[in-house]
Amino acid sequence: MSTFLTHSTLNASTSMAPTFLLVGLPGLSAVPSWWAVPLITVYLLSALGNGAILWIIALEPTLHRPMYFFLFLLSVSDVGLSTALMPTLLGLAFANTHAVSASACLLQMFFVHVFSVMESSVLLAMALDRALAICFPLHYPTLLTNGVISKICVAIAFRCLGLHLPLPFLLAHMPYCRPQVLTHSYCLHPDIARLACPGGGGAVYSLFVVLSAMGLDPLLILFSYGLIGRVLQGLGSSENRWKAGQTCAAHFSAVLLFYVPMVLLALIDHLRMPIPQPARTLLSYVHFLLPPLINPILYSVKMKEIRERIHKRLKPRKVGCA
Repeated sequence: MSTFLTHSTLNASTSMAPTFLLVGLPGLSAVPSWWAVPLITVYLLSALGNGAILWIIALEPTLHRPMYFFLFLLSVSDVGLSTALMPTLLGLAFANTHAVSASACLLQMFFVHVFSVMESSVLLAMALDRALAICFPLHYPTLLTNGVISKICVAIAFRCLGLHLPLPFLLAHMPYCRPQVLTHSYCLHPDIARLACPGGGGAVYSLFVVLSAMGLDPLLILFSYGLIGRVLQGLGSSENRWKAGQTCAAHFSAVLLFYVPMVLLALIDHLRMPIPQPARTLLSYVHFLLPPLINPILYSVKMKEIRERIHKRLKPRKVGCA
């Protein structure tokens, strides 16, 4: 790794170098292949769990409702995010490959951020769905119609693709003054942008794109839960409050799982906290790899209809005698 760093430092210039250098888990470079096993295991379990969610929602007509449609989109984003991360992670794990070409790095950055913003947008849409269902139960079917859901999907697609599509091209043409050594095991926008020379033309747009989703969505989700909390306080019995709160339990857990590590990483970087690099790397892995693994478990356990439909589909059918 030190030879990579030296080479990159000598070749830092005002243009993008042909390669970026990734950082793996410190201490594992001598025996890189062993941690490929947990990586592959996490990925396969994530794909299996989210695949089961996608499969059951697609096949069961009774689950063709707004809440489950958003859950379907959440599983799509989880599969996409974990898949986008795997190439560089497995390269580091199997072959200790730290160098990645600029084009491949920008391509990975695009897909990682597209699926991250998709997940954030879907979590926001799910918070809106729960707020409407609990705050306006009588008007819920007329408020969240198929037409409204279609508009939400178009808005999510625009946020994910329309806003992020220019980013790789802007970063590819920005001047770079620092050694192109990244601080993660995959290519992320803030990591690449910090290497650019001050005053780069795309810096303002890049900051707007990141803050418009990852900064705004958590605030709107908190606002939605504030409305839900006010309604729950007004319910007569504790049993009714418990039942209404249980419909939000899986979503609230998914929100915490996605945003808490992200906020901690942002605070560590912004406040320049003296956190060891291995701890930062592990926290980054938790942020990106844990939600795709845990979300299917959360929704299967907390949502009775999902659990019952999966059990019904997997249960062997009895064949009667003629």
